Amino acid sequence: MTYKKSENNVCEIFRIVYKSGLLSSTFIAMIIFLTGIVPIIQVVVYAKFLDDAILLISSDLNITFMYNSFMLIIILISYQWISNELNKLFCVKLEIKIRENYRIKIVNKISRLEYKYIENKETCELISRIMQNPESVIKNAYLNILNIISLFIRILGVLAILLAQVWWAAVLIVMISIPLFILANKSGKSNYEANREATKFRRKHEYLSEILSNRDSINERELFGFSKYINQEWYNNYEKAREVELKTQIKWFIKLKSGSIITTVLSIIIIFILLKPVIEGTISIGMYISLVSAVFGMIQIMSWKLTWYFDLLAKNNEYINDTRSLFRLASIDDTNDERDIKEFKFSSIEFKNVSFRYPNSNFYVLKDLSFKIEEGKHYSFVGINGAGKTTITKLMTGLYTEFEGNILINDVSIRDYSKESLKSIYSIVYQDFAKYCITIKDNILISDLSNTENEKLLSEILLNLDLNELVMKAPSGLNTPLGKIKMNGIDISGGEWQRIAMARAMYNKGVVRILDEPTAALDPISESNLYEKFEEISKNKTTIFISHRLGSTRLADIIFVLDGGKIIESGSHNELMILNGLYKKMFSAQRSWYK
Repeated sequence: MTYKKSENNVCEIFRIVYKSGLLSSTFIAMIIFLTGIVPIIQVVVYAKFLDDAILLISSDLNITFMYNSFMLIIILISYQWISNELNKLFCVKLEIKIRENYRIKIVNKISRLEYKYIENKETCELISRIMQNPESVIKNAYLNILNIISLFIRILGVLAILLAQVWWAAVLIVMISIPLFILANKSGKSNYEANREATKFRRKHEYLSEILSNRDSINERELFGFSKYINQEWYNNYEKAREVELKTQIKWFIKLKSGSIITTVLSIIIIFILLKPVIEGTISIGMYISLVSAVFGMIQIMSWKLTWYFDLLAKNNEYINDTRSLFRLASIDDTNDERDIKEFKFSSIEFKNVSFRYPNSNFYVLKDLSFKIEEGKHYSFVGINGAGKTTITKLMTGLYTEFEGNILINDVSIRDYSKESLKSIYSIVYQDFAKYCITIKDNILISDLSNTENEKLLSEILLNLDLNELVMKAPSGLNTPLGKIKMNGIDISGGEWQRIAMARAMYNKGVVRILDEPTAALDPISESNLYEKFEEISKNKTTIFISHRLGSTRLADIIFVLDGGKIIESGSHNELMILNGLYKKMFSAQRSWYK
């Protein structure tokens, strides 16, 4: 679904709502508009009912004389009750439709954002604001606009009746109300801006809340006893977020209500002024009482409801502006290029004088980096933490495209490949690999959903990665859920999770397999053994090992040693040991780990 820009945020809200649920939103609009018209009719009906009642008391008329006006009142009251319940029903339906349509649209956009935005603080805060129940925000924004229109209909109707009696009073009320609406609009903008500021603290206290309640941190919470400290930090950030919003709300509340007091005093004066035409007989007692009630109701609306709705309207405008900002961010192009992905034949990857710095940074992580990776060989990138090893994989896989120099795949610039093509080339196990609370089988098959029936390949992978024992012990075998979300779910060790992540990479059809320090949590010997197993089952594949520990490097045909964003040494293990440079120094320092 493409996002259509609109110059008017109100029109954008209507477009979203009607595209999501035309029937429900239309019924809601009809009900709310009628809700604005009914009070105007009530002024006339109540006035007639009161006049008829006074006439009945002062004359010998039969009670049947009042049946018509009495029935009109019953109809109006019945309509208000029925319409209110129907409105609730259609609002629930509309919110569900918006969730099915608009929330999915937002999630799809977020999932397709270029990688540079995922690591950006401002973007994360923007997403946090937008994803706070968007279906409810949009539904309420739509209702808010309709309520404003409905209230204007009601106010104009009452003012029209008042205009016929005391014209200057109606004009004066309108003139005093305009500044109130302007204040309400400014209030809404300020409150949403406060929400933007509060988001910085809200994200922190939400994260701390996860630490306090998440199963993954329970052992350390108990062992180190830091719950009280984290709880205090949660409270501090929660209070900061609350105070930022509260101060703004109080400030504008005082301003708005100061103006409302003036309008209320004016309405009281009008009520006394209307006594004169009642005494003179130009207004009936019933009309006077009904009009007094309507004027007080109107002032209540203008002092509280309408200014509140204008405040919300301004907030809604800022929310739509935020969504515009999100949809303007560059997305990954999912369009397939002309290459047939299934028949892609990999031959080489080459970096030519590549330099790279992360967005909003002046520091070059990589500087004039050049190397070549060829089909069927095993490579290792080694170096201390921060040397740029993981950054190379991010550029190689197209996560970042704003680099200097050139990256070639099969002698074709990486910029000429679609994201879909790049995804088909690589199969990666990251250091912070995901742990999915789904079945063992689905944890592996999820890497290639177009090929979920290859039982032979799955069996080979389980055997080669020593996962058969785990499957045999599991209550439901391959169909056993991992984690404790489901009743029959099981917890597994860190090493078993790492094997599951490797199995996922093995099941994928990617022709270049990358291990980006996924075994950093293992001891060096276990890590070395696992790399050996991976290398053994990756014969005839191109593999890349990323590590700052060197137990796996002896498996590589070529080792690239990084330092300061550059390759300072390259060659086989034996060649680099003879070279007597940084690699030998690092390997000698770690030699005892592998004995």
